[in-house]
Amino acid sequence: MANSKYEYVKKFEMEDKLPACNWIVVRIDGHKFHRFSDDHDFDKPNDENALNLMNSCAVSMVEQFSDIVFAYGVSDEYSFIWKETSQFYDRRASKILSLSVSYFTSMYVMKWKDFFPHKDLKDPPCFDGRIVLYPRVKIVRDYLSWRQVDCHINNQYNTCFWMLVKSGKSNKDAQERLKGTLAKDKNELLFRQFGINYDKLPDIFKKGSCVYKDTVEETVKPDDGGNPVRRQRRRVIVGHFNIIEDWFWNEHPNILKED
Repeated sequence: MANSKYEYVKKFEMEDKLPACNWIVVRIDGHKFHRFSDDHDFDKPNDENALNLMNSCAVSMVEQFSDIVFAYGVSDEYSFIWKETSQFYDRRASKILSLSVSYFTSMYVMKWKDFFPHKDLKDPPCFDGRIVLYPRVKIVRDYLSWRQVDCHINNQYNTCFWMLVKSGKSNKDAQERLKGTLAKDKNELLFRQFGINYDKLPDIFKKGSCVYKDTVEETVKPDDGGNPVRRQRRRVIVGHFNIIEDWFWNEHPNILKED
């Protein structure tokens, strides 16, 4: 940047370098997505195409930004865990957040037709974002557990609510019916009134989505004898797991490995 008498204005810029030795969590959330989902006629309580679109955008994020070690998504929300040693843009919060939100939003627009080939985008999708720092892996895991518990609570409520609405109740009546109910009450309502076993609903609805890199074995070509030649490759995986319990993290100890 050329020197000039106006260069003093740079002194007003805020220093926003994130402190070292902290895991960086970028959480992206749909802005006014209740209206957006209504405008685009999303299925209620869950639109699997919309969820898979979000997952595909998250996969692109993990592929684009190598310092993202894990992502967790539910509904119109996604959390991206950046490794604690990341020096991406010198750990400047404004750069990390703005690039994350803008790239995710751009991918959402670019991939829309892959998941909704017969629907046009009527409104531009909009996401907001925030950064939170966590100094220890235990707190990162507790954060992810909090988001997954929210996924279950919200999905169970929304499943009951929309089944009641689809059966003829008004939104207000459905809300009144569910007021004060416990988890077991909602499960019983779904089973007795609608024949739905909540435990058998797809895991993508109940548990949300996990995105991470893993080593997989792939067939790359046959050898001269026609036998498959297999090689190990790093690939981005999308799965729907219980990440509150230890088993997932024991199976993938390198995801949140502290340096």
